[in-house]
Amino acid sequence: MRNISKFQLTSIIFFCLCTLVHGQEIKKAAESIMRNDLGRNISLKEEKRVIPAPAKKKAEAAAKQKFSNDFIYIYTATEKGKVKGYGFLDNVYGKAMPITFLVIFDPKGNIISSSIVKYREQYGGEVADKDWNKQFKGKNSGSDYTVGKSIDAISGATISVNSVTKGIKKLAVLFHEII
Repeated sequence: MRNISKFQLTSIIFFCLCTLVHGQEIKKAAESIMRNDLGRNISLKEEKRVIPAPAKKKAEAAAKQKFSNDFIYIYTATEKGKVKGYGFLDNVYGKAMPITFLVIFDPKGNIISSSIVKYREQYGGEVADKDWNKQFKGKNSGSDYTVGKSIDAISGATISVNSVTKGIKKLAVLFHEII
């Protein structure tokens, strides 16, 4: 093993700590969104779940978009022992950076809400607008997700709109494959 300078070691430690803090920031934001949409008294269980290959293939084909990872984070929200909903946390790519988003489903697979948890691009951040995200409420794996038809386009945010919309459809299809 080669020698590592103090500067390199400090840089590596700093990078690891930033990654950990960033991950905690996203987790806290996702949990806050779940509680806002499903109630403050819910219990949340977070699970990092590997996506089974057949389910992954079906969801990717339906949405015409690949998953950025072989796993997603699933939050199961319960209240008094009854499942109130599921939150699927995933990433899609905008023009160059990942967009982290959360889709909350009812137990039957209908979308309760969608939210952008972390937007990193310089342009196109309008996809984080609550009013734009409201149009996904009630949609499911069989719904129309055509931008410009059933999903509003946003001038100046074309890439982000298309990417997030496909990502939401992909998760709606995946829901029925793994829940």
